[in-house]
Amino acid sequence: MKGGFLSTQKNAIKTILYWSRTVGENSCQDGSDAMTERYTRRFAAVVALLCFGMPLPAQPPIKTVQERLGYPATARLLVIHADDLGMNHSVNRATFEALEKDWITSASILVPCPWFPEVARWAKDHPNADLGIHQALNSEWTTLRWGPVSATDKVPSLLDPDGYLPLDTDVVARNAKVAEAETEIRAQIDRAQSRGIHPTHLDSHMAALFTTADLYKLHQRMGYRYGLPILEEWEGTHGPLGVAAPPEEVMVQKVISIGPGIEARDWTAWYEKQLAPLPPGVYQVIVHLAYDDDEMRGATADHPDWGAAWRQHDLDMVKSAEFQKFLKDQGFVLVGWRDLAKALPKNYGK
Repeated sequence: MKGGFLSTQKNAIKTILYWSRTVGENSCQDGSDAMTERYTRRFAAVVALLCFGMPLPAQPPIKTVQERLGYPATARLLVIHADDLGMNHSVNRATFEALEKDWITSASILVPCPWFPEVARWAKDHPNADLGIHQALNSEWTTLRWGPVSATDKVPSLLDPDGYLPLDTDVVARNAKVAEAETEIRAQIDRAQSRGIHPTHLDSHMAALFTTADLYKLHQRMGYRYGLPILEEWEGTHGPLGVAAPPEEVMVQKVISIGPGIEARDWTAWYEKQLAPLPPGVYQVIVHLAYDDDEMRGATADHPDWGAAWRQHDLDMVKSAEFQKFLKDQGFVLVGWRDLAKALPKNYGK
């Protein structure tokens, strides 16, 4: 089959060369526009035949992520992931407990936040913990603010009038210069690594890196640079914006994350309702964990959404026997980002 195809290719090349010479010779000898047009049409017909009629060698289908990890194509893999590690002590306590007791499989770190040193110390004692970098270009709370890791004079487009990262991601989309965003993100990753943390993946705080195509491309480049998978999904707010992501690099089909308007009594049922009908694939549930204590209430005083009570509900949900039984009954396979990294193509970032 291969030899026949190569023979066809050689004949095709000979034919193209013959017709190009014929067009040139007849045009020069005859000088006739009609003659030139006639041979040009013949040449175009041959090219069209070669382009659209020639059989091409069959390409093997891309295996699903679950197949690349050794699971059947019918498997449903699930990452249960906690954002915002390092934000404060309340978040850290809840997330450490959830990781240690396998209520969640992964978490990501807000490196610019004041309680990052506690995370670095815990990570040293838990080297197998699945920890990513929650790349941050904004600081959304009004009573708990953080600035950049890099020197402020290096990233002026990332700062608000008070010298912090801005409250809202739309400000990031409007003002951030990509080169300065890269300086800051690299500083965050490098600081984590310098403290002995070995990140398993990269994701984006409040999806700021998905607000423009240029910021998404930066997110992609950081994955390539550090050899780490990035969180991006085929559908939802963590999807590439106006850019076609290489399909073999997208690890997650869909992200599930609760939004405002859900009553506490319906919290676990909401997650179960989202997860139960999912077809085979890889999915990520994003939770935000903390205790509903004085520290967390102070940090989120004017922001009930994703605030202290909200995070307590998420914590209660992941540790509940009901939710754990649901996952088992549904046949979900729990994985982390260290697992998903094994499904990246060998030429990732090259």
